[in-house]
Amino acid sequence: MINRRHFLSHLSASAALSTQFTNFGNSIAANAVENRNTKSVILLWMGGGPSTIDLWDLKPGAATGGPFKPISTSADGVQICEHLPLMAQQMHHMSIIRSMSTREADHMRGRYYMHTGYVPNPNVEHPSYGSVISHELSELSSHLEIPPFVSVGGPSVGAGFLGTTYSPFVIDSNGNVRNMDKNIDPERTRQRLEMLSAIEDNFIVNRKGLALDHQQVVSKTVKLMTSKQMDVFKIAQEPENIRERYGNTSFGRGCLMARRLVEMGVPFIEVDLGGWDNHTDIFTTLSERKLPELDQSMSALIEDLNTRGLLDTTAIVWMGEFSRTPNINGNGGRDHWAKSWSTVVGGAGFKKGIVVGETSSDGREVVSDIYTSEDLMASVLKSVDISLETVFTAKNGRPMKIANSGRVIKELF
Repeated sequence: MINRRHFLSHLSASAALSTQFTNFGNSIAANAVENRNTKSVILLWMGGGPSTIDLWDLKPGAATGGPFKPISTSADGVQICEHLPLMAQQMHHMSIIRSMSTREADHMRGRYYMHTGYVPNPNVEHPSYGSVISHELSELSSHLEIPPFVSVGGPSVGAGFLGTTYSPFVIDSNGNVRNMDKNIDPERTRQRLEMLSAIEDNFIVNRKGLALDHQQVVSKTVKLMTSKQMDVFKIAQEPENIRERYGNTSFGRGCLMARRLVEMGVPFIEVDLGGWDNHTDIFTTLSERKLPELDQSMSALIEDLNTRGLLDTTAIVWMGEFSRTPNINGNGGRDHWAKSWSTVVGGAGFKKGIVVGETSSDGREVVSDIYTSEDLMASVLKSVDISLETVFTAKNGRPMKIANSGRVIKELF
């Protein structure tokens, strides 16, 4: 740990890097990690299935194209939607994968598949991105009292056979922790813990696995309740100009919280922005609501991380469970589509400012190498130096190769 004076002196030396982001949040100064060598991943989860043909892979002039126009960006030759002007200024940091073709166009199945690299299987519960990455980077996050996998704004897919230690810690964008009472009597808590300990000590003798997991979770929860590291969730302590840049929305506050968690050294943060299941009136919904919110907050996160020297060690992944049909339906919307769509990545070890893959002129087909959820997950793991040779053992004894043996998207490196 570094002290406050050392931290603030380091800050003042780097303040000239940006006019927008000139101050670190005082609330986490005491918890910054000296000589930070940790890696982090931020997943921006677009629940509902965002229409990537209207965001990242526009088809102007095609019957499937819709009314939006493409605009140039800070990445040479890369165009995106006109309703993402702030993101257009940050695209030299990011890359678009336009050749995703995945297996599931159902919300729940697609959510599971895109989070784990596996289709749902009643015989095994697979761990999500957050659980895998926080597990593999656990040695670099041993300083943490808060959990290594934080989900802001919505629950994520769980830890599966990796155990409850690597389950998502769910918090809302105002810093409220689900099921945590802030007004607890210390003496009553001590008595409850003594009783629980006596019960568990007896139970562990007979059934070790689940009881040990539960005991670890309780111990960490008690420590968490009094930890100063919980200040990382108090984004109100950030300077007003930074909060305004991110936007006063749930997603904006979540993205700001994600940056603070990265500074803390948390390996995996998921930020939820739902509302993309646009079967009707999609173009009004996108242009007036979803895209302005996404544009402001995502661009602020990328700019802020870069200004603070954190983008080179932080991977950003933007995706939903699938995309939406090239065809525009009779209600002015688009339906579920997993055959040809886009995701966006950047930071950490990823190549910057490029487009990977291509779809046909109407967006119906991938006309280059096809990439899947498994491939995307393998590439994210590679970007933060996690070995793709890792093999887990599921509770049924079966070996499970990390990222379901996905292949790295070579163009991204």
